[in-house]
Amino acid sequence: MSLRNERVRKALMREISDIIFREIKDPQICGMVSITDVDVSSDNSAARVFYSVYGDDEVKEKTSKALERHVGQIRHEVGKRIRLRKTPTLLFIQDDSMERGAKIMNLINKIERGEV
Repeated sequence: MSLRNERVRKALMREISDIIFREIKDPQICGMVSITDVDVSSDNSAARVFYSVYGDDEVKEKTSKALERHVGQIRHEVGKRIRLRKTPTLLFIQDDSMERGAKIMNLINKIERGEV
């Protein structure tokens, strides 16, 4: 990954997170949403945005649908905040790696205590 792509990736992570937190006023985004990673194509025309939601399956589903509804607004805001030749198309992908990590840590702690 080039230095430019890395800077774009970091800027997208920061700005998308800020936009979701401050600009999107949708009650369907009811969990705590965290942008975990952004994968930008080599020509910066597309970006896969990985996000994590704290909450149960219903909260995750509502948040997923709300993000899909607001993808155009988020992209528009990104275009205003980050000066690029072309604003990348955004694809939101739910990332449950943090949740899996927490479950693994919980299991390790149980094993250490002799509960398993």
